[in-house]
Amino acid sequence: MSAVAAVGAFTEEQLELRKTVQALLAKHATPTAVRAAADSELGYDAALWDLLCQQVGVAALAIPEEFGGIGATAVETHVVLEELGAVLAPTPMLGSVVLAAQAILASGDTDACERLLPGIAEGESIAALCWTDASGAWDTTGAGVTASASGDAYALTGASHFVLDGSYADVLVVAATIDGAVALFEVDPTQESVSRRRVPTMDTTRSLAVVEFAGASARLLTADGTAALERVREIACVALSAEQVGAAAKALEDTVEYSKSRVQFGRAIGSFQALKHRMADLYFQVETARSASYAAVRSLADGAPSVGVDAAVAKVYCSEALQAVAGDSIQLHGGIAITWEHDAQLFFKRAHGSAQLFGQPRAYLARMGSAAGLTA
Repeated sequence: MSAVAAVGAFTEEQLELRKTVQALLAKHATPTAVRAAADSELGYDAALWDLLCQQVGVAALAIPEEFGGIGATAVETHVVLEELGAVLAPTPMLGSVVLAAQAILASGDTDACERLLPGIAEGESIAALCWTDASGAWDTTGAGVTASASGDAYALTGASHFVLDGSYADVLVVAATIDGAVALFEVDPTQESVSRRRVPTMDTTRSLAVVEFAGASARLLTADGTAALERVREIACVALSAEQVGAAAKALEDTVEYSKSRVQFGRAIGSFQALKHRMADLYFQVETARSASYAAVRSLADGAPSVGVDAAVAKVYCSEALQAVAGDSIQLHGGIAITWEHDAQLFFKRAHGSAQLFGQPRAYLARMGSAAGLTA
């Protein structure tokens, strides 16, 4: 990140947090280590996650102190996610700490918060939010799972798709429809009536699963799941934008460095004016995406009325920026970039995979247009 942006956007403590995470990832999340983690049975490096939680406390940052966390703002989590995005490190940070933990908090169920959040904050427990159906719409008024009630007991039937960390989570938070509304439930994944499978993904550094329920017993967290999911979606879009900015900045950095060493016609290709202009355009996209992301997390941390719009803007702009940078990175690297051995293809896949998370950018544009009274 630029020095001006860093000084203007963050406190000294937050900058120190960034340096600490950078140093740890430089040692333990090398490209070779990231590929090995993505190809492992779990899909992430459990040892790295333990280091991040125990030495830095990343999982505890956004969890209130009363529930075993540090009680920091959303900005601290943003800093961590940006650095994780830069190295494409597969961890439970987005799925467990951002999605599931925030869903538990948004439910308002104090008992569940007291039971579940301390373990998540310590990194000893991993939670997953089962939300969308096979369409991947991430709708807050519907779900792929249906709940039925028998007295105070609930049973869930159906399937949740694209569940981050779902194949290995210790706790499931499930969105399910009941009586025409969406509610959130806590489910023990060890039940025989719950089946989980990790699914192949274009972005191998992002572990996704399908979770199926066949009459699984569940505990109600909140009957107003729509309100909770609306809040979680805002938080998720802002968090995802941090990852995207980190990845875009690193992809551009790698491209610039390559342009200084790749010689064509007796000159480094980075000396050609046409490529200078192209990389300057990419730099502009990275920095404007960073601005959108930082504006969104500041709105989130401050509880600003504009947080919904700011989160949507960050989702759309950062998705498009990362796709543009990753695509041009491959072109500017030439033929080597499309090989499996080169990291450029990993950033390209992350760009297109993350753009679909929590809803496609066009869905957010449509909602913003509708809110503004505009029609297509």
